[in-house]
Amino acid sequence: MKNPEFFDQTLIYLITEGTATAQNFSEKKKQILKLIERAVSSGIHLIQIREKGLPARFVFELASEAVKIARKSKTKILVNDRADLALAANADGVHLTSNSIPTKQIRRSFPPEFIIGVSTHSIGEAQKARTGGADFAAFSPIFATPSKARYGKPKGLEKLREVCQRLRDFPIIALGGIDETNFRKVLKNGASGFAAIRFLNNAENLRFLRSEMKRKLSTDEHR
Repeated sequence: MKNPEFFDQTLIYLITEGTATAQNFSEKKKQILKLIERAVSSGIHLIQIREKGLPARFVFELASEAVKIARKSKTKILVNDRADLALAANADGVHLTSNSIPTKQIRRSFPPEFIIGVSTHSIGEAQKARTGGADFAAFSPIFATPSKARYGKPKGLEKLREVCQRLRDFPIIALGGIDETNFRKVLKNGASGFAAIRFLNNAENLRFLRSEMKRKLSTDEHR
């Protein structure tokens, strides 16, 4: 792992909604950047620019401006799939999918500090991500959610606990149907953090989580 200190904490991972297109880019860009400003000020650790409907030049533009907002903060900006655009925009890393360039190739070809996250849906895929040199794996879906329905039935907390135990030295971020009612459960079952689209694309939830994480850190320090 190339970023051990960063990943040695409970991680909150915001993923953008993916509703931006070339036609609505001007409006959506403002909305996304405003959300990123709130997320950065709330201490969110990771933000993924996941706007699959945008042409490359717009993804680059959006990522570049997001990087400027996060500059001098602890928030890391990742770009979905396109490692080349992430590097060009000076983003912190990339989040790879099952259709992306292999993790090993990215690790060989990009700077050592470049963060690599990988989407996984089985223990085998998570193990492959670790072997390939990824910094973390997003494991999903934990709970039922329309965006992950194509990956079959939810894995549930038991499977999450199993993958976290099998890969103890490798950060697993829980994803899929996570909200204010269950995010504590995934952390209790071994996840290094959690990711969400709907839950984290809400300014009130970002403020709530900032207070929650501060309370947790304070509790941990006094144990």
